[in-house]
Amino acid sequence: MFRLFSSFILILLNFLIVSCAVNPVTGQSELSLLSRQDEIAIGNEQYGPSQQSQGGEYKVDHELSAYVNQVGQRLATIARRDYDLPYEFVVLNNGVPNAWALPGGKIAVNRGLLLELNNEAELAAVLGHEVVHAAARHGAAAMTRGTLLQGALVVGAITSQDSAYSDYLVGAGQLGAQLISQRYGRDAERDSDYYGIRYMLEAGYDPRAAISLQETFVRLSQGRDSSWLDGLFASHPPSQERVDNNRALVNELLPAMQGRDLELGEARYQQAISGLKNNQEAYALFDEAERAIAEDDLEIAMLNLDEAISLVPNEARFSGLKADILLYQRRYREAISSYDEAINKDDNYFDYYLGRGVAYARTGETSRAQVDLERSAALLPTATAMNELGKISLNNNDRGTAKQYFQAAAGGGGSVANEAAIAFTRLDLEDNPAAYVQAQIYTDGDGRVLARVSNRSGIALQTIQLSFTAFINGETNQVVRVLNNLAANQTLDVNSGLRYPAGVSGNADQMNVRVTSARSQ
Repeated sequence: MFRLFSSFILILLNFLIVSCAVNPVTGQSELSLLSRQDEIAIGNEQYGPSQQSQGGEYKVDHELSAYVNQVGQRLATIARRDYDLPYEFVVLNNGVPNAWALPGGKIAVNRGLLLELNNEAELAAVLGHEVVHAAARHGAAAMTRGTLLQGALVVGAITSQDSAYSDYLVGAGQLGAQLISQRYGRDAERDSDYYGIRYMLEAGYDPRAAISLQETFVRLSQGRDSSWLDGLFASHPPSQERVDNNRALVNELLPAMQGRDLELGEARYQQAISGLKNNQEAYALFDEAERAIAEDDLEIAMLNLDEAISLVPNEARFSGLKADILLYQRRYREAISSYDEAINKDDNYFDYYLGRGVAYARTGETSRAQVDLERSAALLPTATAMNELGKISLNNNDRGTAKQYFQAAAGGGGSVANEAAIAFTRLDLEDNPAAYVQAQIYTDGDGRVLARVSNRSGIALQTIQLSFTAFINGETNQVVRVLNNLAANQTLDVNSGLRYPAGVSGNADQMNVRVTSARSQ
């Protein structure tokens, strides 16, 4: 069966001892509920889904990803002296200028951010900042605060603004989105800038690049709308204060910088991102296509995508978005063909399997649909995949599995989650009618035995069967009554037909009513 929740949930729910620890970077005492092994486990489990929710790996230029990882590992070598973690660095296929770190040293930088940097030292400033977040256990500290304040980490509220699927993520997908979009406190941001600059210097980079980096972000943020700023270092908002703090620290470090051949690496960096720069026009067309889709101008979107594909034929995202349009237009065979093209270019991105699985389901090829949807859910659990898998299971008369899928899908957001919640309720209603229909037995002034029946299911019910039992005149009486057509949240009284003699009233020990079955309309 599919896994919907990460093992760290068990970690959080089974804490018995609150312990104090020393921050490995700052040396300060702090409350800690997560061990190093816990952090690594969380990072390992969430790294994949988090990448998927942010566009997946950037695979058009593998050398660029290798280059960024090389720079990151250079800084990680320094960080491991403070706190040894299995650091990983990846470039994501996302045009928003952003970067993030998960507990355990799992770090990502968007291709959109790389285009805003001028040299390798500025890249080192970005990665060094994220490395400190991991090494100083800032993510673990945030999870500890959440655990103490809420009893367990709440994963239902998604604040990610730059994921097209943020409303549809479920299970591990929700958690990863929350972890990478959380805002760190000012102390954590200041520490990450401070120690990140020190890591830069020790690794041989010119720390003055950390000043120019923050100046760039302050300049870029001016005059931008709020949605753009949400994307720009959503968890690390730029500010003049950060510029001033970085400049003050660099001034402190000037004696240690004297006589050293510190690197900016401008030529090396520009060479590394040359392919990305050459492809800017194609990605601009892709962005325009997404905007056209939002405005329901699918013809313009298709034209932009076809041109983008002609410029960068090996970019899977272009073919995948084209397939999404064809799926929306119910051109299922063409959509499947376009998804095939995308998967041939990148066989590790959830959206292509999700779309193709839906297309197969609509053409009646349920076996193929199930394979693709399960693959998509393994990469990134979404309400759409779970809901479709629930439908397939139901068609196969596997009600138990269908209920599990629908229940998982209902944990997301939007119309798909609502549809799944209703589907789950309809199935579970038959298995657990009393969980959705409340019945309270009582007697009126004439001694009649009645039940006040309330529909708490959220959907209209067609039939409700009630079983009454009452001990009257020394005998046990049992009758069954059926109530038809009870609207959602409606309450009606049902007469059992049983009656106590005049002057006698039943008590709780002498009468009972059970909801034995219920069916929806």
